[in-house]
Amino acid sequence: MSYLEYISTDIDALKLKDSVKKAKDIFASCTLSHLPVVKNNYLLGLLAENDIQVIENDNDNIEVHQDLIQNINISHTTLWIDLLKQFANFQSNILPIVDSAHLYLGYYELNDVLHQFSETPFLNEVGLLLIVEKNSSEYSFSEIAQIIESNDARLLGALVSKRDANTVQVTLKITDHDINNTIQTFRRYNYHIISENLEDKYLDQLKNRSEYLQKYLNI
Repeated sequence: MSYLEYISTDIDALKLKDSVKKAKDIFASCTLSHLPVVKNNYLLGLLAENDIQVIENDNDNIEVHQDLIQNINISHTTLWIDLLKQFANFQSNILPIVDSAHLYLGYYELNDVLHQFSETPFLNEVGLLLIVEKNSSEYSFSEIAQIIESNDARLLGALVSKRDANTVQVTLKITDHDINNTIQTFRRYNYHIISENLEDKYLDQLKNRSEYLQKYLNI
């Protein structure tokens, strides 16, 4: 998935000779948490709104406060999953993009990336979510896919959602089908089922079948 078409240049990058007042005015007119700062079209980093607002002298140039510029930049070849990670790491709703020569190209906004992520089959296609857990030294994606496909379903996506020293949890998106058989197959392969909603569905069906059997025996 490419995000190059989502690179924005709607808001100009700050320059070192720009005033603090100009930066404050730009922040007041937009919802960005940071603004890119460039020198001769080369990216220096991002300046946070929280940092610029505490500067008392609005006539200062940005250059006077270079120590506030955070060294944040993303390559134009960065994959979408890494973009989400970087947004979280930097606690920013903007990521500045550079080319291979470190020239500033523009920026990504978090909302644009999240919108594209929401259109992936993992989130957008109709299906069932199932979280399974197994010893981290024993699980494999090929085994998980084989279990799902052996129960006449297709795997729409898989994400390692939790990992510790001993176990790993995998969140699965599966096409709609009789999920109970799939759950039982996972159990036979020593996977622990974490999804409470699917577990409840399975237990409720067992309870209903037990009650039906009891009524049948009492006839």
